[in-house]
Amino acid sequence: MSHKLMQMQRAETGPPPVRPIMLGIAGDSAAGKTTLTGGLVEALGAARSTSLCVDDYHRYDRAERASLPFTPLHPDCNYVEIMEQHLQLLATGKPVLKPVYDHSDGTLTRPVLLEPREFVIVEGLLPLYTKLARACFDVTVFLAPPEDIRTRWKITRDTTKRGYTEEKVRAEMQRREPESERFIRSQRSNADIVIVFSPIEGRDDPPDTPLSATILLRPTIPHPPLAEILAETPSKAMHVKLMRDVDGSPVDALHIHGYAPTEQSTAVANAIWERLPVDDPLPDGLGRLAEGQHNEPLRLAQLILLYHLMGGA
Repeated sequence: MSHKLMQMQRAETGPPPVRPIMLGIAGDSAAGKTTLTGGLVEALGAARSTSLCVDDYHRYDRAERASLPFTPLHPDCNYVEIMEQHLQLLATGKPVLKPVYDHSDGTLTRPVLLEPREFVIVEGLLPLYTKLARACFDVTVFLAPPEDIRTRWKITRDTTKRGYTEEKVRAEMQRREPESERFIRSQRSNADIVIVFSPIEGRDDPPDTPLSATILLRPTIPHPPLAEILAETPSKAMHVKLMRDVDGSPVDALHIHGYAPTEQSTAVANAIWERLPVDDPLPDGLGRLAEGQHNEPLRLAQLILLYHLMGGA
């Protein structure tokens, strides 16, 4: 360490910052990152949590991108080095002046001061893209819905909230596909947890059956005592088995069933919540979808992530 750097560190006043617990959630556009994050932030409370979207680090606005040879999924379309720097600062308990990208109209607006709290939840397209960024997180997640479901979600969102036509959405998704494969889906192998919301293959469930979830748990971090929880709550809500991910790596696959009766899913939810260091009742906002509906597999997925954040016993 240089003499000048040591002087600067000694000149800092006040107690050293408390290092927050950092969660990184990556996934393609409209994969469900914001919905997953929203329930976690509501459960933790605004006083204990900070959330940010790394898509705010886009280098160009929507109008400027129209003439560029790459899409927002490409690292060259983002200030990746500034994102890394800010993640390092947040991970050591220090504030950042974060840029802001307005998704509603595609413009870059005034930056905001972001203060890290006990928990920092980071979501977006590229939070797990670089080794340095990944090193800032205690837990990493990748959302990987099947492409037909993600397409439906993206069309619904972009036509109702971002001013696109369905034709433009489909054309843009086709244009983005090579970069999605190269830069976004490649992050999956670096995640501790992979979450896939989809119907259960081979079941002939009614069309209105809630989506189920498969949660792949890599042995890179400790996970909740699932066998113990399942033994306490015999139900149709979920089961676990050993399998291999798409890259061939062994994982514990937790299957959460959307068709299970709500009371059985609630029993599992309570069993997980009781293992967390909290006295409050189970939050109502867990499992809430953007359109006001509720999904039990989403609630259980959020509870498993809360277990990782809060140090469940």
